Amino acid sequence: MTQDHYERLREALDRLPGGFPSVPSRVELQILKRVFSPEEARVAASMTGTRETSAAIAARAGMPEAETEQILRDMAKRTVIWGSPRDGVWQYRLAPYVVGFYEEQWANMDHELAHLCEQYWMEGGLAGIMRHTPPLNRVVPAQQALKREIILPYDDVKAMIMAGKSFEVRDCICRIQQDLVGKRRCKSPLRICLNFSTAERPQGPHDIAKEEALRLLDQAEEIGLVHTVANVAKGVTFVCNCCGCCCAVLRGITEFGIENSVARANYYAVVDDDACTACGLCETRCQVGACKVDDVAHIDLKKCIGCGLCVTSCTSDAVSLRRRPEGETVHPPETYKAWEQERLRKRGMAG
Repeated sequence: MTQDHYERLREALDRLPGGFPSVPSRVELQILKRVFSPEEARVAASMTGTRETSAAIAARAGMPEAETEQILRDMAKRTVIWGSPRDGVWQYRLAPYVVGFYEEQWANMDHELAHLCEQYWMEGGLAGIMRHTPPLNRVVPAQQALKREIILPYDDVKAMIMAGKSFEVRDCICRIQQDLVGKRRCKSPLRICLNFSTAERPQGPHDIAKEEALRLLDQAEEIGLVHTVANVAKGVTFVCNCCGCCCAVLRGITEFGIENSVARANYYAVVDDDACTACGLCETRCQVGACKVDDVAHIDLKKCIGCGLCVTSCTSDAVSLRRRPEGETVHPPETYKAWEQERLRKRGMAG
């Protein structure tokens, strides 16, 4: 009976826009068992992607409301589901696997869970999630690579941070996981992922000041990490700073050959051949292998994700970003709800 709860939860998660497909070994059930207790799995399996009261969820689960409410509160506190009060009444919905409760395992990831997650990716879980459009995340160009006159409003991540009131820095879950499975090839720092909010919230152990958040953004660009955010125009609340060897969305490109694993920025790199000194820094810094250098640097526009790291690395100012013409521009969905609706439609699951 317990196994049925985990299978039902897996099915409920797969009905979310992000998806959570099964793989041949069924290792995804082992992941769920590490994250959810049997009682939590029973409750979560009765949830959907729509916010509901504990009474509605309890009725579906066939459990007393008071017991269900306590389980929901406990899961929401760990952020393995999403919950918040509305008009004084708490409401809850399922959080997806990614971006969702997987990222919340950054303090709990150990050798066993890391290997379970890697097995899931390698058996088809990553492709099953990342191949769908619109992608989960989108690339935001390095802010130092963009001229103010060409930056699109939803790419001005510094402005987003400046508008924030609460800031938190976390260890990168992808690098933690890759360290534990022994596959990490980079030396990028762990403590580099930013969460922020336009609302005031109680001080937490990982909170930082706005100035520190801006400094970390600059540090990520100096190191050569790709900024990725939620693939929406409004309501961005995090900035991941990604490498091609660890980050799941970039591994979709570099390791699994999924070209649309991440939404590319609406910019592309161009090289001034006369100014290029063929120093090779741009090739070294490119996280997706789009830049190659022989006599001069060459940008493969089929691979270029518009991150701008080649621009910030160039000591001779030979590389620059250009904005794609309007006919080639792909604007992100306006909100997370709009993203979910479009994703479900593209998956053939729209109601």
